[in-house]
Amino acid sequence: MARVSTYLNFRRDTEAALNFYRELFGGELIGPVMRFGDAPACDGSPLPEADRQLIMHMEVSILGGHVLMGTDSPEAMAMPFVAGNNVHLNLEPDTRAEAERLYAALTDGGSIQMPLQDMFWGGYFASFTDRYGTHWMINCAQPAA
Repeated sequence: MARVSTYLNFRRDTEAALNFYRELFGGELIGPVMRFGDAPACDGSPLPEADRQLIMHMEVSILGGHVLMGTDSPEAMAMPFVAGNNVHLNLEPDTRAEAERLYAALTDGGSIQMPLQDMFWGGYFASFTDRYGTHWMINCAQPAA
């Protein structure tokens, strides 16, 4: 089922922040917590030991079924935390065709940080900023045909 969630970037305290929000709102942890050490190495370069336990992806439910997602922003992965661009709207369309339609419309006149592509976790994913400065992610779970 399609949904929209809010994706937050944190300096190095995603786990503490999302657990705080989960407890505050009486929500639930959704799915497994993924750590940077669980992912394949980028460009073959090893991740510093201090960053291996940082959160790559975590989800919690809050009020009204809304989902907060989050990640740490380690400098070693060229993802420095910058207040003001640390919030993304995350679209999770049901189909790849809908993901492509949304991506084409929202990137028109905007800037692409990561083009729409298949990812190691199984998602069809993109990250970009639209022409109005709003930060978006698309993550479609529909497998490639």
